[in-house]
Amino acid sequence: MRATERISALSGAVLCLFLVLLAPAVVQASSHGSDLGLDREQALRTSQAALGRKIADHTLLDREGRPVRLSSYRGKPLLVSFIYTGCFQVCPTTTRSLQETVEGLQKTFGTNQFNVVSIGFNQPDDSPQALKAFAAQYRINQPSWEFLSPSMATVGPLARDFGFVYEATPAGFDHVLQVSLVDAQGRIVRQVYGESIRPGDIGEPLKLLLNGTPVEPSLALESLMDRVRILCTVYDPKTGQYRVDYTLPIQIAGGITFLIAMLVFFLNEWRSVRRSARNKEARRA
Repeated sequence: MRATERISALSGAVLCLFLVLLAPAVVQASSHGSDLGLDREQALRTSQAALGRKIADHTLLDREGRPVRLSSYRGKPLLVSFIYTGCFQVCPTTTRSLQETVEGLQKTFGTNQFNVVSIGFNQPDDSPQALKAFAAQYRINQPSWEFLSPSMATVGPLARDFGFVYEATPAGFDHVLQVSLVDAQGRIVRQVYGESIRPGDIGEPLKLLLNGTPVEPSLALESLMDRVRILCTVYDPKTGQYRVDYTLPIQIAGGITFLIAMLVFFLNEWRSVRRSARNKEARRA
């Protein structure tokens, strides 16, 4: 078989093998939605669709039971997370991670440069008193951080505004782990996902906002990384806890490694064909 024919045959074999390797990843991703609570693909699409959306002027109650309009937070960047006080593992862990990030950002930018709001979505259980106890239990007393309780009628429209998806389960709620960054005009410009909130995820766009630089909603590389992060954080209804499923990133890494190896192989074959052609021309000359 000539070299060019060999390369063509190998190309077909590689394509078939790649599709075989890809199939389990597709099945695995789709099974997350049917077996483990939320359809995480749809949840991610809903969350990302909120980027660029201007938040309506909902009225909620603070920890003292006083009404607070979301429009009162305009004029400064705002971080928004959704929690429920009956969650004893994930919500406290995520909130502590956000607390560490907020402390670092406040040291960098100042304590009054941006606001933080945590919203209790499990009504009527997440009352102002319950949120006050939650904040006290986990020692969250940062300046400009408030815990807000919406009415039962407000929860649905509020969650839709932020692209926040949740579903009741026997053990509590399966919900998206997200923090929304809202600009001074009340528009969502970033969605940050995961149990661990890294300073860089929020710090860079926050710095731009504080400098008066418009931040356009981004769906490029961040969207790919967020996709991996949200799809790999899966809910187990048997335990009522989230766990990390490394199957998808391992398959992605394996696929990338395989493709790189094939590219190197084809490059060497191409060079071999060119050398062979040059040698034939030299012999004819």
